[in-house]
Amino acid sequence: MKLAIGDKNYSSWSMRAWLLLTHFGIAFDEALIELDEPATKSAILQYSASGKVPCLVADDGFAVWDSLAIAETLAERFPQHALWPRDANARARARSVSAEMHSGFVAMRSAMPMNIRLTRPGVGSTPDVLADIARIDAIWCECLAASGGPFLFGEFTIADAMYAPVVMRFNSYQPKLSPQAAAYAQRVTALPAVAAWIEAGRRETHIVADDELDE
Repeated sequence: MKLAIGDKNYSSWSMRAWLLLTHFGIAFDEALIELDEPATKSAILQYSASGKVPCLVADDGFAVWDSLAIAETLAERFPQHALWPRDANARARARSVSAEMHSGFVAMRSAMPMNIRLTRPGVGSTPDVLADIARIDAIWCECLAASGGPFLFGEFTIADAMYAPVVMRFNSYQPKLSPQAAAYAQRVTALPAVAAWIEAGRRETHIVADDELDE
């Protein structure tokens, strides 16, 4: 399989699919496309009809785009891996919080673009953003209390992959979190697949101006 992604420093949606493949040891080739360049759209269209990354192209050429669709496809094709929790109720809750991340938290995502190389404590902390952060903190604490950790549903699942880019944002903008949420963010950051993504993002030199905050 081949996974088309954007810059590791910036592409939050790409990170989700890449983490799942890497963490669960599913073999794939990576096609990294620099974002926000004149040739970006045409390069992505070679893989994805949506014109967006990520896109997973199977061995037979069949393409799946959108992070959550890719996650569901991987869960179906590799049932030996518990990409979703095995317990039915936990699986339903994991899908719920993953979908909430997929469609929500617009204020936070807009004001705090993912930029692994950036450290700007307190930037973007509007009331709407703080409300998004409080909801995320509550989701994490509720899931961890029910599962016992170390990840949202015990072992690392799609739900953790969906929130991993949020952890990257929290590492950059350093909002105040509950002790439970802060400890969870540290565990996600230290996960080998996440650490590898962070290291690669920091090595990149390409700049996406819209995701660089002015002083």
